[in-house]
Amino acid sequence: MEKTIIYTDGASKGNPGPGGWGAIVVSGDIAEELGGREAHTTNNRMEMRAALEALTLAASHPRGSIIVHTDSSYLINGITKWVRGWQARGWKTADKKEVLNQDLWQKLSDAVDSLGPIEWQYVGGHVGIAGNERADEIASEFALGKKVTLHRGSRTAYAVDVSNVAHDAVKHKAKSSSRARSNQKAYSYVSRVDGTIKVHKTWSECEARVRGKKARFKKALSKEDEAKIVAEFSQ
Repeated sequence: MEKTIIYTDGASKGNPGPGGWGAIVVSGDIAEELGGREAHTTNNRMEMRAALEALTLAASHPRGSIIVHTDSSYLINGITKWVRGWQARGWKTADKKEVLNQDLWQKLSDAVDSLGPIEWQYVGGHVGIAGNERADEIASEFALGKKVTLHRGSRTAYAVDVSNVAHDAVKHKAKSSSRARSNQKAYSYVSRVDGTIKVHKTWSECEARVRGKKARFKKALSKEDEAKIVAEFSQ
């Protein structure tokens, strides 16, 4: 039986805001891209929707092993660790709260149960893994309301190497640096909305200004860093 290789990703511009999902399903010699858009949604819902749509398509292919690549820890932990406990508690969390995104978790759980064992593989986002990069591109383009041309045809004619999960060392280093920066204490936050730049002392002030809008924002680590960001946003 053929192995089915899947890549999924989701995006939301504003979180919540306009969202999109993207997926790649490769089985045998067929490679198919999927994608869609919702007017108001979250990143997590789009991550889940991408996986659900991909597995639904996979169910129509000859049954074999399935591996799903995703950069969403929420998706992997939810479907492999948390969902059985939620079901046993009547879709309540351990502290007796309603499970978020229950509708999609139920559908995703049913899809997984019908397909049998599935391997869930975490891959880093934005580190040059071709399948992940393409799924992210599809999701982001749909979220932005752009027209997306999706591939469906021979795997040999597909430009994306879904078998290669090696990351780009330069992109991985840049992401690691970004993560290290995010862990440092903020001096301030800088935002740009509709061409106007403002400096905020707290993240909550910055978040209130940029949420749901087409905006740029960045954390400053020092007075000097703040000045550089303001200059960068002024370009």
